[in-house]
Amino acid sequence: MLLRVDDLTGTHAVAAAIAGVARVGDVIVLAGDMGAGKTAFAQGFGRALGVTEPITSPTFTLVHSYPLSRRLTLHHADIYRLERTSDIDDLALPELAAFNGIVLVEWGDVAGSALGDHLEVRLNHVDDVDDDDDGDAADRDEPVDQPVDQPVVTSGDDFADAGTREIELRAVGPAWAGRWDRIARAVESFRC
Repeated sequence: MLLRVDDLTGTHAVAAAIAGVARVGDVIVLAGDMGAGKTAFAQGFGRALGVTEPITSPTFTLVHSYPLSRRLTLHHADIYRLERTSDIDDLALPELAAFNGIVLVEWGDVAGSALGDHLEVRLNHVDDVDDDDDGDAADRDEPVDQPVDQPVVTSGDDFADAGTREIELRAVGPAWAGRWDRIARAVESFRC
């Protein structure tokens, strides 16, 4: 299923809609290039569940856990820096989900089947295409000079710009496939 959002608010809204369908034991894989909005998605998802503390990328700590009650903990993992499948296994992500948890895994698409049943959320930048033929540099794929004083964005994966994103959802295994109709209804307003 393909969705489209125009800004950070849209990404948070899609994440909140999916959080409304999620349940204890779920694993959600967040995929996409650097800066595509994986951490932004995690922020919207966590807020919808009631996380009040700041949600940041766990790139260096590997897993951040946000206890919400005795019956639910949101675990946010980032496996970008791991080099071997055994390193991923050592994090015990499916076990975190099984014991009253929901697990969001940034860069989890590299682990694939090691995570078992999961929902894959793939975020992609949508390139702004200049379709008019006015002869400007964008039409010729030439670099455009940037002002010297323009700030450089170094925010990691937290939605570095306000550009449009496509979000592709894919159920892997029966746990999410059985809820596909509910997911589709929850995100209907964002479908392409």
